[in-house]
Amino acid sequence: QVRLVESGGGSVQSGGSLRLSCTASGASDRRRCMAWFRQASGKEREEVARIRGDGSTVYADSVKGRFTVSRDNAKNTLYLQMNSLEPEDTGMYQCAAGFGTVCGTLPTSFPYWGQGTQVTVSS
Repeated sequence: QVRLVESGGGSVQSGGSLRLSCTASGASDRRRCMAWFRQASGKEREEVARIRGDGSTVYADSVKGRFTVSRDNAKNTLYLQMNSLEPEDTGMYQCAAGFGTVCGTLPTSFPYWGQGTQVTVSS
């Protein structure tokens, strides 16, 4: 069992920055694929970024060039650095861990989820 706990959310103005953290405990595997998802009110959950076991990353088009996903294996922690935030980035951000080093394409391929941290960006 893997337990994920997010932190770092908050309220910022447009153009500001936040760094989210997701600390893993339990049967954590430092090579496990992990991802950040977000869900805005009234919208479907969308994947924001993922980092595979080999360190390669994938980003949603809407956040490319603004967000950076990284991991500190020594601390079992996943990060999401968010710069140039826009009101459209508002939502509940959750981290998720996959079964192995490569994640599937659907949210259902992630068996482990954190509770989430709220990000609110005002114009």
